[in-house]
Amino acid sequence: MQDNTTFINIDDFNITNSSSSQSDFSIESMMHLMVLIVICTGLPLTLVAICAVYCLIQKGHSAPVYVINLLISDLIQLCCLAAWKAGEMHDIIDYIYLFALTGSIGFMVCISLERYLVIAKPLWYRFRRNIKTSLMVCGLVWTLAFASFLPYCLDVNHQVVEIIFAVIFLLPFPFLIFCLVGTIKALSAARSVPAEEKRRIVTLLVVVLLIYTLLFLPNVIWSLVEEVRYNPIFDSLACICLHLSPLADLTMYFCIRKSAMDKLLKSCCHCEMLGNQESSSTAIENMSAPCTDTV
Repeated sequence: MQDNTTFINIDDFNITNSSSSQSDFSIESMMHLMVLIVICTGLPLTLVAICAVYCLIQKGHSAPVYVINLLISDLIQLCCLAAWKAGEMHDIIDYIYLFALTGSIGFMVCISLERYLVIAKPLWYRFRRNIKTSLMVCGLVWTLAFASFLPYCLDVNHQVVEIIFAVIFLLPFPFLIFCLVGTIKALSAARSVPAEEKRRIVTLLVVVLLIYTLLFLPNVIWSLVEEVRYNPIFDSLACICLHLSPLADLTMYFCIRKSAMDKLLKSCCHCEMLGNQESSSTAIENMSAPCTDTV
């Protein structure tokens, strides 16, 4: 490997910065085991999810176009992880992994923006919602992802490259928050959108924001804060979070599947209703209980 950046490295766990060789070995073993689990579970599940989402696109749905491109980027990342585990340490694999990783961030932004427009601008979006437009946006995202790692290919200073990618990975964070907050504020005015659809949209936006916050922000901190780079625990944690993102993205498939999401939401609502009924019945029993105090 040319460098030790967490964004593109899989086998370098920064173990030279630790003082305990036994601790280093345990961290390295944990990382290798984690990568094997991610590869063995992620590859078949991602392929199944891509086929399932493709069936939705065949039915005329445009929203899953961004999800299927996100899953494709995850599949590319998993293939790069498998190549690294097989001992292939070519620079081209680093470039491909970084290309797919940047693309996944772009498609997460597209998913959030598309769901925001459904609620905040329903009429404007209804006349512009088609698969052709979605495919054009996907092409733009892949193009920007390709252009984003050109500084790395051109042998730009390593620290400058780290700052560039940290900024690129940090920019979507306020945008994702804006989409979630704007969607929640616009829910009351969106009368044309069914209540169940509103719940699915908000759930999807929350899932996207959580995945980005928990799995990508640690790597941004790793690149911007020099002190944490020499912490083997944080270094390993940031690497684990990044490699878990393909598995976490699979949850978006369940968010766009009406049947699966509706069952989950209904079960949650049913549990809440049961709890309210139990508390109400308990309060009524307490009120109707006879007074046994004697004078």
